[in-house]
Amino acid sequence: MADSPAFWYNKTMKKINLKNIIWKEGKYYVAQCLNVEVSSFGVTKKEALSKLNEALELYFEDEKIGGLTKIESPELVNLSLNHA
Repeated sequence: MADSPAFWYNKTMKKINLKNIIWKEGKYYVAQCLNVEVSSFGVTKKEALSKLNEALELYFEDEKIGGLTKIESPELVNLSLNHA
């Protein structure tokens, strides 16, 4: 799990730090922001994070930063379930 590269929010020039998770899914890496419902993918981790950063910049052009979910100590936890 990695913190996202912080980016500059154009309208107010406030720097915000976001928590992201990245994982390999098939031949791609998926990068997902835990603070907002935004994700992206790439062939490498670096590309996935770069595309996520771009997607987050576009997201925050239309959204207010005040709606961020605060993520304090994320953990990766396995969960088993039974299904039919």
